Amino acid sequence: MEALWQAQAPQSVRQVLDILNDNRSAPLAYTTVMTVLSRLSERGLARRDNAGRGYLYWAEADSLAEAAVRRVLEEHGHATLASFVDQVSVDERLRDRLRRLVGES
Repeated sequence: MEALWQAQAPQSVRQVLDILNDNRSAPLAYTTVMTVLSRLSERGLARRDNAGRGYLYWAEADSLAEAAVRRVLEEHGHATLASFVDQVSVDERLRDRLRRLVGES
């Protein structure tokens, strides 16, 4: 995911492989990176589009936390938001942090 987050544009398997192998003593195999990117796509952490005979990949979210929140909302919808609001109402530190985050937007 770090390679996709750092990229300024969608990346091919080869490009991600080159990024990952740049500072490795034991290089990763092309098929390993291809499999991982495919699985990240299946899990909704990365997106991919056809590009010739292969795919271009990019991060679906800006962080793992964002991806987790998206997944919880997709799976549980409004019930998740209601529970979150309940938690915020009883946790002063969480409420203060939420106010700061909203203020930064």
